[in-house]
Amino acid sequence: MDIYTRKSRWKWYLAATGILIIMLSLWYTKYLADQLATREKQQVEQYLAAQQLLGKAETDPNQFFNCDVSFPLKIVQDNNTVPILLIGDNGKIDGYVNIGEDSMGIIDPDRLEKIRDQMVEAGADTLHINPTDDVHQVVMYSKSKLLDLLEWYPYLQLLLISAFIALGYLGFSTARRAEQNKVWLGMAKETAHQLGTPITAILGWIETLKAVNEERPDNQEMLDELRNDVTRLELVADRFSKIGATPELTAVNLYEELDACRAYMQRRSPRRVTFEFPDPNAQAPLIAFLNPPLFDWVIENLLRNAIDAMEEGIGTISAQIYMDGRWACIDISDTGKGIPSSKFKTVFKPGYSTKKRGWGLGLSLSRRIMVEYHKGKIFVKKSELGKGATFTLKVRTGQVG
Repeated sequence: MDIYTRKSRWKWYLAATGILIIMLSLWYTKYLADQLATREKQQVEQYLAAQQLLGKAETDPNQFFNCDVSFPLKIVQDNNTVPILLIGDNGKIDGYVNIGEDSMGIIDPDRLEKIRDQMVEAGADTLHINPTDDVHQVVMYSKSKLLDLLEWYPYLQLLLISAFIALGYLGFSTARRAEQNKVWLGMAKETAHQLGTPITAILGWIETLKAVNEERPDNQEMLDELRNDVTRLELVADRFSKIGATPELTAVNLYEELDACRAYMQRRSPRRVTFEFPDPNAQAPLIAFLNPPLFDWVIENLLRNAIDAMEEGIGTISAQIYMDGRWACIDISDTGKGIPSSKFKTVFKPGYSTKKRGWGLGLSLSRRIMVEYHKGKIFVKKSELGKGATFTLKVRTGQVG
């Protein structure tokens, strides 16, 4: 199992854990809200009972003097949270409490009617005063501010936690990306440095061998080929040295540059692999501003991957160049084993490889070269398992600043 498959599974595990936490939080908050709502209903019932008792005490002086009204009075006075409206048989509001009274305990009648309409629209609960009494009233009450805040609390909590996680993820991703860039730069420059010393020594030995084999043409030919390979190593070292630096972009004919890459890779590919590339001599020049060593590196990576994807070294690699607005597009297709659609983006991540001995850096490095150095694009245009894949490169025909 590769690192990105494990990473994807961990994402699902974390997502499932997060959903479970959210569900538990919502359930527990709802449980608390239900408990509080039940308590508020009981509080309203106690308030009504206390009001009825006080009302009887007021209408019956004997009962007023014979009973202790301090407790029901305390119940009435302590209710400072639950909004309550007392509505008579005629629909008139006979009393109210906790609905926004002023310092004198008075509220404007018009505003009072609007508040009642709002409570009705919000689905306020109602209680009927004991119908055996002469006074028939309906008590309408709504949620207290505390209950309302409690119901919104989990959503606010989730919002803050999500914002915190998003900021943390962004910060860690930025730091990790910066660290990866430093690793890239360090590895590339160290590779270029390490290659420099043996390449210089090999060049010296080649010149020495040429001098002592001037009379042997067969050896001279062999040394020329060796010199070509060392020149290639110099190009590789030069490519690595350019990683991390601002590359110099020059005007290049895309057809000629693409054909040069094709010629180099075709000599090093199985004979049964066919290359179908546009002939630069039969095309009008298409100029783009590129850094040839780095751009060639991208093309060679794609061609090498296409060759490796061929079953038994048999297949076709084709290229097509066309314009898309200001973009010059290059499609490179093969008839290899293809790429699953779920891996279209993963193939460009460092470390992803389907080869047993692959490092998984080729396409990642290619994307870096195209996006960061050429301000272009590279992506999998299409692919079908068992039939091949098509990669698209986009570069601007105007110079990128």
